[in-house]
Amino acid sequence: MHIYLLILGLILGSFFNVVGLNVPVSHAFVNRRSACPSCGRTLKPLELIPVISYMLQGGKCRGCKARISPLYPVVEMLTGILFASAPIFLGWSGELLIGWTLISLFMIIFVSDVTYMLIPDKILLFFMVIFIILRVSFPLSPWWDSIAGAAIGFSLLLLIAVVSKGGMGGGDIKLFAVIGFALGTKLVLLSLLFASFYGALFGIIGMSSGVLDKKTVIPFGPYIVFGTLTAYYWGDYMVSLYASFLR
Repeated sequence: MHIYLLILGLILGSFFNVVGLNVPVSHAFVNRRSACPSCGRTLKPLELIPVISYMLQGGKCRGCKARISPLYPVVEMLTGILFASAPIFLGWSGELLIGWTLISLFMIIFVSDVTYMLIPDKILLFFMVIFIILRVSFPLSPWWDSIAGAAIGFSLLLLIAVVSKGGMGGGDIKLFAVIGFALGTKLVLLSLLFASFYGALFGIIGMSSGVLDKKTVIPFGPYIVFGTLTAYYWGDYMVSLYASFLR
C-alpha cells in the first residue's frame, strides 16, 4: 500500500505543480497539453514521468535544452513521500483523509508561493469546502474546535500583519484560517510556532552565509507547510513531553 501511495503521490505531485503554476496567473490548464515553458514544444508521454523524466533528461528540455526548474521533481517526490508516510503517523482512519487533503493543499501553495509569492484565494476556498465536508464526517473533539481554530488562526495572523505593518501577507492569514479549521486550536498554535522557528532558522543561516540580506523578501508559505506538518504529526507528543518536564 505504501508503494501504491508513493506512486499516487508522485502522479498527483506532477498535477499539483501544474495547478500551483497556472492558477495564480489565471492560465487555463484543464484542456491544454503539457509543453516546455521555454520553447513551447508539446511534451511526449516519456517526458512526463514524475521525477524519472527529469533525471533521464539531465534536468533539461529535450528540444531546446533549456534548464527545467528543479521545483518540478522536488514537489513530485515530496508529495509521494508525504502521501506514503501519512498512514504511519495518522493510522488507517478517517483522519488520513484530512492528512492527504492537507498535503495536497500544501503542495499547491508551496509551488505558488515559491514561484509568485502568492497564495490564491480560489485554492484556499476550494480546500476549505473540502475540509468542512470532511470535518462534518470526522469531527474534532469537541466539534467546535474547528470553528475556534479557524478564528484563532485568522485573528492571530491578522494581528501579526497589523503590528508588523504588512510583514504578513493576506494569503498567509487566510491559509491559517483554513489550517485552524482542519486541525483545531492547539495544533494551529503549534503550527505557527514551528513555522516561525523554521523561518527564523533559515533566515539566520541565510544571512550568516551571505545568501540573504535584511532586504531579501522570502515567502512564508513553505515554512507554514513544514511547520504545520511538524505540529500535525508530532505536536501531541511534543506537548506531552514538555508537560512531563514540568512535573
